[in-house]
Amino acid sequence: MDEERIALFIDFENLAIGAREALGGMEFDFEPIGNALAERGRVVTRKAYADWSMFADARQKMTRGHVELIEIPQRMGATRKNAADIKMAVDAIEVAFERAYITTFVICTGDSDFTPLVHKLRELNKRVIGVGVKASTSKMLPPACDEFLFYENLEGVEPSRQTPGTKVEEDQATDVADLDSLISSTLGGLSRSSGDEVVASSLKRALLRKDSTFSEADYGFRAFGEILRHLEEKGLIELTDGPSKGDPLVSFPSGGSAEQEAFDLLGKVVADLGARGDPILLSGLKNQMRKRQPGFSEKKFGFGGFLQFCKAAATRGIIDLTWNDKLEDYTVTTG
Repeated sequence: MDEERIALFIDFENLAIGAREALGGMEFDFEPIGNALAERGRVVTRKAYADWSMFADARQKMTRGHVELIEIPQRMGATRKNAADIKMAVDAIEVAFERAYITTFVICTGDSDFTPLVHKLRELNKRVIGVGVKASTSKMLPPACDEFLFYENLEGVEPSRQTPGTKVEEDQATDVADLDSLISSTLGGLSRSSGDEVVASSLKRALLRKDSTFSEADYGFRAFGEILRHLEEKGLIELTDGPSKGDPLVSFPSGGSAEQEAFDLLGKVVADLGARGDPILLSGLKNQMRKRQPGFSEKKFGFGGFLQFCKAAATRGIIDLTWNDKLEDYTVTTG
């Protein structure tokens, strides 16, 4: 069996209260989580922890989602909360040791107290996906996970209208220019470190390792393949058939138009500065590039740094680089 086998653990009180307070009073709905996980593998165990006397209306809905309800008896304040946290952590570790076929653990909470549990599960070679409401999720938890899904971003979640005194953050597509740089730099790093061809699935995994909250939806795309096709149309990457259907090879186009334009810009900047008669130093040259093209970044083309980009330009005969011991910097002239 190649599919992921998933164990799901839900800190129900954390999600229910987080959704109510941060999403305009909306009632927590399990179905969007169930649907998101169905796309990732087969969920073989589902447990939710709460004092269910406090959430009588949710009991039936959770049961219809085939979730086992773990009762945490009513106690005072933090004592009850700690009891739920400890029980959930113990059960997760028990499953990790007793059911070796479980490959992925989904921890639904925004509570930083579960960070040690996430670390331990990953030490046991388990993939960990977190789910939480953005406003009530600790900043410590998402980076600890292999992937983190914000509940309000899941398909089917529609926050209630803003109520008086409640601030609801407006959805704004993250700057696509940042996406171009992120994917290009990641692709460049994979190409340098592995020396092998990079498939789309490996690129996506590397992006999630950099930022476990990475989501195509934040940039206005429905799927990762759609992002790659968008970047291919812009001439930033090239897609070819990969070893398996639906998982293409991703590479930088040799002599791509956008890359060539960047090299041409570098040559023009160096030529213009050289006309002044002063020595051109590598330090500060990137700022001169950005004065001509504010969004310039060598990382868009897979280069780890500006020096590497300039060395590539020197190899192509566009510029010459010479180390100057007195100035302790490279001097740059036209090629």
